Amino acid sequence: MADKKGLNRLTVRRKENSKADKEKEKEKEKEKEKKEDKTKKPGKPEKPPEKPKKEEKPTKEEEKPAKEEEKPTENGESKEGAEAMEEDGEFKMEPIELPPFEIIIGERMSPFYYKFQFRNVEYSSGRNKTFLCYLVDIQDKSKSIDGMRGYLEDEHAGFHAEDAFFQKVLPQYDATKGYVITWYMSSSPCAACSTKIADVLRARTSLRLTIFCSRIFLWEEPEVMEGLKALASAGCKLRMMRPLDFTYTWDTFVENEDQTFTPWEDCQENYDYYDEKLTNILQ
Repeated sequence: MADKKGLNRLTVRRKENSKADKEKEKEKEKEKEKKEDKTKKPGKPEKPPEKPKKEEKPTKEEEKPAKEEEKPTENGESKEGAEAMEEDGEFKMEPIELPPFEIIIGERMSPFYYKFQFRNVEYSSGRNKTFLCYLVDIQDKSKSIDGMRGYLEDEHAGFHAEDAFFQKVLPQYDATKGYVITWYMSSSPCAACSTKIADVLRARTSLRLTIFCSRIFLWEEPEVMEGLKALASAGCKLRMMRPLDFTYTWDTFVENEDQTFTPWEDCQENYDYYDEKLTNILQ
């Protein structure tokens, strides 16, 4: 019995020793791993976290409108069009480009424009345009005739209809040909245009010009009267438009849709008034 008990104790001690040995070995392995971890350099992770992408900086051109949108005006609205800029406490307006002045050229005009612009009233309030209807006959040595017909429209600013005729309609001149030109104008030429037309007539000796006017432009002004006299002395024939002339221009230069022209009530009376004024100026 004593031997069996001794054996049992030995087996128990061996079991205990084996457990202790295993625990010691585990501890040794852990210590080795710790030492190895200390000796190893910290490495990069296999899959590093993705860095957030940097936002691309907008270009200067793309950045400008964003900045402008951020600037509110006094009432909180963004500035548009010709915006005011503040520099050193002063406001400056950006220049606005205006469309260029244009001369309108056509064959037939609106009946509304004709009835308003050609009416031979004494005071032409609101009639700030000049309508010029023209007939041109060009004859060469063989006596063959070329003709042109149409109208010009201006706004009494910059390029006047009279000047535009020689720039746009008849820019070329052939001294071997004869030119017979007739104008029907809503208003007589201004002083500057009268001088230019007189110079053209003196330079182009084979050109003959007759002007029929509905009204006399600023006939009381001395410069205007001198200009009309210069025209007459250069060979231009100046006439006032009679009721029959209004009917002719209506049929020839107006989109009348086959409607007959009915002269206004004081058409003849106003013709007599202006005809007397023109006679007094040219005498």
